[in-house]
Amino acid sequence: MKVCFLFPGQGAQYPGMGQDLWEKSARVKELFKIASETSGVDLKKLIFEGTEEDLRQTDNTQLVVTLVNLSCSAVMAEKGLKAQGCAGFSLGEYAALSEGGVIDLEDVFPIVKARGTFMEKASRKLDGPKGKAGMSAVIGVSRERAEEIMQDLGRADVFISNYTSPVQIVLGGTAEGLAMAEDAFDQAGFKKIIPLKVSGPFHTPLLKEAQEELAHFLKGYTFHDPIKPIYSNVTGERITSGTEALRLCIEQVVSPVRWVKVEENLIKDGYDTFFETGPGSVLRGLMKAFNKELNCQTAGKLEEIEKITQA
Repeated sequence: MKVCFLFPGQGAQYPGMGQDLWEKSARVKELFKIASETSGVDLKKLIFEGTEEDLRQTDNTQLVVTLVNLSCSAVMAEKGLKAQGCAGFSLGEYAALSEGGVIDLEDVFPIVKARGTFMEKASRKLDGPKGKAGMSAVIGVSRERAEEIMQDLGRADVFISNYTSPVQIVLGGTAEGLAMAEDAFDQAGFKKIIPLKVSGPFHTPLLKEAQEELAHFLKGYTFHDPIKPIYSNVTGERITSGTEALRLCIEQVVSPVRWVKVEENLIKDGYDTFFETGPGSVLRGLMKAFNKELNCQTAGKLEEIEKITQA
């Protein structure tokens, strides 16, 4: 068995997530303490008492999802199950970088807080009379067909931001750009379009300002060489060094998430058991869409983790 942890990103959050882990694990309590002290945010109060709208705000989302991702990983480790490799979707890549030894635990929370702040600020500058900038998933469309539709649309305010499965992409853009793109996909016969629980057009050139701010901020942090394989959203390939990891974190802000390429390389490299180590079940669904025979289980709740580790 070759195990890979898959860490979810924004959109997976929900109020109260991780509370069952916090109640039973001293290590998770310690993680909450470290995260709150290093970020300056009372994350226990935010997660356990906050509303869905509180958690949806990008600067909050990035903190809470990263904390719960790492809490799930910590409980898996306490129960004797560790990953040989890891990957994270969008924001989830930061949990993977921490899991893989690239970013120190005390550094990951200030980094994702700043990243979230920069992305939130840049996103709000893109809001307009027709609404907030955001993202939508288009179900049932191939990469090639999606790219054709977007090329024909020819707009500079909406882009493909995620290649999530062989038959699904995600759009990111202004409210007006998204409306125009969604109409184009609808007219082309792709009528299942789902708005996502995020507050910006992430992984598109529209966040160039956030990218520049993050690049400046990260100059104060050290990125180490990985101690286990980590797969990049930007390239889909293994990250080979701390220097490369830093560069890719900066590129990731404006580059589409190539999750299908990540999945392809994980299979090629021999991983046969996958755990979605964090809230939700989106990544499990994407892995099953990639190959329904894959062994991929959710590990975001104590009950799920106990079932996995006791098997």
